[in-house]
Amino acid sequence: MKKYCPHLNKYQRWETREVKVGSVGFGGNNPIRIQSMTTTDTMDTEASVAQSKRMIDAGCELVRLTAPSKKDAANLKNIKEQLIADGYDAPLVADIHFTPNAASEAAKHVEKVRVNPGNYADKKKFEEIEYTDESYQAELDRIRDKFTPLVLECKELGRAMRIGTNHGSLSDRILSRYGDTPMGMVESAMEFINICRDNDYHDLIISMKASNPKVMVQAYRLLVACMMEKGMNYPLHLGVTEAGDGEDGRIKSAVGIGTLLEDGLGDTIRVSLTEEPEAEIPVAKMLADRYNNRPQDEGIPTIEDLQYSPFEYEKKESTEVLNIGHKNVPVVVASLKEIEEIKPAHFFPFGYNYSVPLDKWNISDTAADYVYIGSNSIDFEIPGTLGIIQDFNSWDSKKERHYPVYSGLHFLTAEKKHSKLNFVKVQSEHIRKDFLDKLDDTVVLVLSTDRKHGYADQRFAINEIIKLGYTFPIICLRDYKEDNHDKFQLYSGTDFGALLLDGLIEGMMISASNIPAKKVHETAFGILQATRTRISKTEYISCPSCGRTLFDLQETTAKIRKVTNHLKGVKIGIMGCIVNGPGEMADADYGYVGTGPGKITLYKEKNVVKKNVPEADAVNELIQLIKDHGDWVEEKL
Repeated sequence: MKKYCPHLNKYQRWETREVKVGSVGFGGNNPIRIQSMTTTDTMDTEASVAQSKRMIDAGCELVRLTAPSKKDAANLKNIKEQLIADGYDAPLVADIHFTPNAASEAAKHVEKVRVNPGNYADKKKFEEIEYTDESYQAELDRIRDKFTPLVLECKELGRAMRIGTNHGSLSDRILSRYGDTPMGMVESAMEFINICRDNDYHDLIISMKASNPKVMVQAYRLLVACMMEKGMNYPLHLGVTEAGDGEDGRIKSAVGIGTLLEDGLGDTIRVSLTEEPEAEIPVAKMLADRYNNRPQDEGIPTIEDLQYSPFEYEKKESTEVLNIGHKNVPVVVASLKEIEEIKPAHFFPFGYNYSVPLDKWNISDTAADYVYIGSNSIDFEIPGTLGIIQDFNSWDSKKERHYPVYSGLHFLTAEKKHSKLNFVKVQSEHIRKDFLDKLDDTVVLVLSTDRKHGYADQRFAINEIIKLGYTFPIICLRDYKEDNHDKFQLYSGTDFGALLLDGLIEGMMISASNIPAKKVHETAFGILQATRTRISKTEYISCPSCGRTLFDLQETTAKIRKVTNHLKGVKIGIMGCIVNGPGEMADADYGYVGTGPGKITLYKEKNVVKKNVPEADAVNELIQLIKDHGDWVEEKL
């Protein structure tokens, strides 16, 4: 297997080269830097300066502004000068798409230029093109001719550059040769990196962004593996594009960014939320700060032979035990172990609502599969979709759908066991052949960890189980002490998201005594949704606002969410402009893209269905489009 991070068993940041952006160092021994992007019109100097200052005051260390035209790029000079006059010296970066002359102009005024290989000198019209080796090389030569002047200009002026590949804007050329794949993203970036290296220019920072965290993580891993093979170590800018707003945006960002940070990858991060840019900063900071005091070595054994590919998703093989494992979606285990007298109302946070007058349960799409009640008992009829887990010494074996959980070796000596399902709680030190050999096909392992680098600990244990040839379903358990809701979401999104993205677990149990039970439960299903391993609600691929945005993204996203959030499993892309819009539409079922002031284009997947719809009519037209394709259902009141 190709190496893609410094260590699989201990925390250590990948040692990248230092790149200076103005006076701020990225990579090397510098901390993980926090950045964001303005949402203002770059031609509006006053608004852009004011918003940049709010971002910097919130902790933003690098401010990005869009420069869609040469005129916008020229105005960066005025913005820069005003910020300096006001005592703000944070470096600025110009975001460039489609217009090489804007990049050249921007390089004169700001410390860094971001180019997108998919549209800097290429195009995207979803055309399949047949290339011979010669014709493909001719295209590379054309790109080299277009890109080299900017490289030489940045080198002469001492400017840094981000080569920012986006899954949603891979060119037709890349798509035709490599497909819509993480490897296509890497190849797209490497073409531009090689041109820079040929000109002895190395002030580069690289990104591999996607709205799908699974694609994003695989692309960064492939990029690092490729760079390690070639002796390169350019700093990495991490981000999930179009993460969305609120809880969903935070969890999706944690799943993608956190998975990479766990393995020591990432030198600067941007959390792309459909909110004000200053709201992104504390979220990004919480993600980064978790690694400030991370122990480097906790004695986790080295993984000599990784039993799965980190570069492509394949769910690990597992035995089916009732509704756990094999082809079943990952299960969610909730907890009521702290409640002494359990009543039907206690199940409400977990998706079960009991109606006293009707004497029946209403079950939501995000209902828990099992509830752990510790040594407690239940004296009422439980919903038919629910299983109850009890400590083995309190287990009532006569009650239907009640199952025991044993601690480690207790299962081997227990006199009483369930004939179909037994939970056995273990930690990584239990994962030995002499112990696993004594378990039977009724066992589901509940794998917990007390280590700060818990992802690596649980990954080692699961890898060892696979290596030894066992197929027990595995539910991972983590216990969080945080009392900050955002922090809890980010940490749990990272820890469970990383395991789910690699197909390593069949279930999850999150314990968080300082967080309301309903919030814990919603987070669990949010993580499953973000990893696309269990879909329980509508998914919104919503970009953050920027100066290119052609409508109020926050307001529009809220409006669309209000009328479509009952459409389980439907993916809707809400894009402010055409930079990534059409590309991300290929990953969404329906798309709502700004294409001009007050004008919206509607997509079905990557295909344009209606152009230039007046914004006032666009949401109703979107609903009709969903109805026309048979994906609309009426909301249950």
